[in-house]
Amino acid sequence: MVRSGCDPCYELLRCDVGGTDGGNRVLESAWYGFVSRMGTLADAAQGIVASDNSGESSTAGSGRIRNFVTENRLLSRRLIQVFNRYLEPGGEEAWVTTLEKSFGLPTCYFNSTDWTGVNAPPPWSQGLRMIRNPESLRKIREFQRRENAEAWIIQNAFPTGSAAIYREAQRARIPLIQYVHNFRPFALSYLQKQDLEIFPHRLRMYLTEIRRGSWQDSRLKTAWFATVLSIARFLGWFDAVTAWVAVSDFMRDQLIRAAVPGRKIFTLRHFWRPTGHLSTTTDQNYYLFIGRLVEMKGVLILLDVWDRIFEEKGNAGPKLVMIGEGQLAGTIRDHAKQNPLIDFRGSISSETKRQLLSGMRAIIAPSICLESLGLVAYEAYDFAKPVLAARAGGLGEIVIHGQTGLLHEPGDGASLYAQVMTLEGEPKMRADLGRSGREWLLENTDEKKWRQKFDEIVEFAIAEKQ
Repeated sequence: MVRSGCDPCYELLRCDVGGTDGGNRVLESAWYGFVSRMGTLADAAQGIVASDNSGESSTAGSGRIRNFVTENRLLSRRLIQVFNRYLEPGGEEAWVTTLEKSFGLPTCYFNSTDWTGVNAPPPWSQGLRMIRNPESLRKIREFQRRENAEAWIIQNAFPTGSAAIYREAQRARIPLIQYVHNFRPFALSYLQKQDLEIFPHRLRMYLTEIRRGSWQDSRLKTAWFATVLSIARFLGWFDAVTAWVAVSDFMRDQLIRAAVPGRKIFTLRHFWRPTGHLSTTTDQNYYLFIGRLVEMKGVLILLDVWDRIFEEKGNAGPKLVMIGEGQLAGTIRDHAKQNPLIDFRGSISSETKRQLLSGMRAIIAPSICLESLGLVAYEAYDFAKPVLAARAGGLGEIVIHGQTGLLHEPGDGASLYAQVMTLEGEPKMRADLGRSGREWLLENTDEKKWRQKFDEIVEFAIAEKQ
């Protein structure tokens, strides 16, 4: 059988390997050839490559790429963004959608749900595809051919997008702008305050997360994810990133601690388009939680607080309305059966969400993990409502204690309970904090200023690649 000179398994024999220094070129070629071949075999095994009616080979789902392409460009350069959707939507996906809709930004989506259910690839195939997913690479290449982008914005590439997206950008000499919504690629999942000491020490950080089973509640999966990131880092694939966008000063500081050159890191908080109509807001007897229903978001602590409120106040206590999806949804439902003050809504429409934001007394963000920013605070301020938040990462930068809300230490349910009781007894304080929050939002989230700075970041990223 005669093999093409482009066969990735034979890349070791080629001389035009790019994207790494000479010391790693042979190793990268051999490894990349191996995972390429294994990824191709996985494709064949899963029947992912299909033929259309014309008999030409096409990627499953590639026909959907056209749906994300738009000609309505409002930014100064031709850009695309890359986003691997999580199993449960959150603030990160909301931001991606905002950029897509606000600026007509073409977005190449990958979906974590593709690896769940009866049609999911087997675990061994998923593991290899986290390194190099042939289907994802075909999709991003087609996307690039259609859009001719001058730079890519990477929002999230894992797990189905794969680490090889970074290498693909290296190969094509396309500048990458990495949005930093979490600690990847330097950590795997949520981090807590006590993790900051070991965060710069990659091996210790990974081992700590493996012991916890931080990613998908599995030590084995966490260990493999750490291996994937380590391989990509060793082969220099993350060097494709020419600019890092930190959504808070806190995240910028952590990137510097992780040895990212400071000149390549730019703090740029999200902009916001106010939509709240203050004339229609009310002050009803409930507090609101919006977020992923996982332990690291402080869900269990919040339930404990409301159990205490019910014990002491009975049905006269304020209600807690909870919105979101996640693994603790069943736990919340069970709690709501025993505690009539807890109102679990799950997923709701945008209009219902607006109505709840307009009528709440405050939003609660009790995260025990370190948040990069916290768009829930923006949502509260939009309706001139205060925020009760944990002093967790970037969240502590946008909730100003005693001015726009009240802060407590992560995991301190007693303080959170006291703060709820304080707001319950101080209607004027609630109004004053909310009004100050609205003023902060208008002063600090101007879209025009965001666009100016983002354009500067894009120009920097492109110049770095030249």
